[in-house]
Amino acid sequence: MVALHRDEPRILGPIPGPKSEAWLERDDRVLSPSYTRTYPLVVKRAKGAMIEDMDGNRFLDFTAGIAVVNVGHSHPAVVKAIARQSKRLVHMSGTDFYYAPQIKLAETLAKITPGSSNKRVFFTNSGAESVEAALKLSRKHTGRPRVIAFLRAFHGRTYGAMSLSASKPLHRMGFAPLVADIHHAIYNDLESVNRLFKTVCSPEETAAIFVEPIQGEGGYIVPDAGFLAGLRKLCDEHGILLVADEIQTGFGRTGKMFACEHWGVAPDVICLAKGIANGLPLGAIVARADVMDWPPGSHASTFGGNPVACAAALATIRLLRAGYIRNAAERGAQLVEGLKKLAEDHAVIREVRGKGLMIGMEIQDQAGAPAPGLRDQIIDAAFYRGLLLLPCGPSTVRFCPPLCLTPRQVEIGLNLVAAALTDVSAADEAGA
Repeated sequence: MVALHRDEPRILGPIPGPKSEAWLERDDRVLSPSYTRTYPLVVKRAKGAMIEDMDGNRFLDFTAGIAVVNVGHSHPAVVKAIARQSKRLVHMSGTDFYYAPQIKLAETLAKITPGSSNKRVFFTNSGAESVEAALKLSRKHTGRPRVIAFLRAFHGRTYGAMSLSASKPLHRMGFAPLVADIHHAIYNDLESVNRLFKTVCSPEETAAIFVEPIQGEGGYIVPDAGFLAGLRKLCDEHGILLVADEIQTGFGRTGKMFACEHWGVAPDVICLAKGIANGLPLGAIVARADVMDWPPGSHASTFGGNPVACAAALATIRLLRAGYIRNAAERGAQLVEGLKKLAEDHAVIREVRGKGLMIGMEIQDQAGAPAPGLRDQIIDAAFYRGLLLLPCGPSTVRFCPPLCLTPRQVEIGLNLVAAALTDVSAADEAGA
């Protein structure tokens, strides 16, 4: 059979096959029911932008493990860095001791993140932990209690991150009381921030504004050109910290290293995770040095900045800068163009939007209303044809493939999306 990373999608039999089915049954007995599985895929191995399940079916991956394996599954350079570091040092907590990979990565992050000020780095294990750290730092540094976030935002599921999030009622349902003094404005609407200032959240009491440069879970929403710059101006006027959640948008995903760069905005604090180490658990916040002024013991992490994860991150960043970011911009433009052509023939596609390889295809019904059920049918139909997709927002199909995607793989993906759209349309007509 063709090498996995060079292959094309191929479905050998029913999905799930017998081997996958056996694993699904075992999973059902022991895993938390809170996990959200989109379709019955049991992964055996992956390489580049291709995935193979337990029964030998092969899929083109347009999810990248939820925008994580940005340079592709099991990239040889990243695997080599992991293996080399694991032979030297696997763990020695970086908040209590010193080791080179953590220092090297901190130096790199301070250099490549937006803004010319001196910066400091705090390492975490995940995006939610990065958001929690940024929330604590913002309140500690400013001495102010209140924080502003945005409706449809998603920042994570731990308590502070969940309190900042506002994308789905399910994320909060049954978990109250949440963290106090967090207020929500309307994304892409500066006046709604000013309304909060004039009503329930005075700027003198506001520590920070948390914002995704492009909303992720909320629907891959790209803001207007002046939105982030307007937030920067408001923060500067009132001594408020601007905290950018680049957990999904960072590390080349949008065709630049960080999405803030599209609008020339430098945040005071930037939250990182997902693509930072190409699949190993690692996150970070990078802040202006004068902002990260909390004393020893204010915050710590046993595993944050793990040496093996840091080695993987350094290898990943080298690859991104060597060409994967440019490829994200080029393949993203190709994918957007193809999806917009599909929209000419499929009225269910309301809009195609995004930057780089962070693209949303919003689905509507015949009345022009959001159609989550129809969106989910399209994703299912694509899966059974060999293409992995994810949902986001009320009715958007999310395209976040590895940045190693080839022009041929974009063509294959577009053909499979077209087939899925046709499958769903035919089923809908038959049902009518």
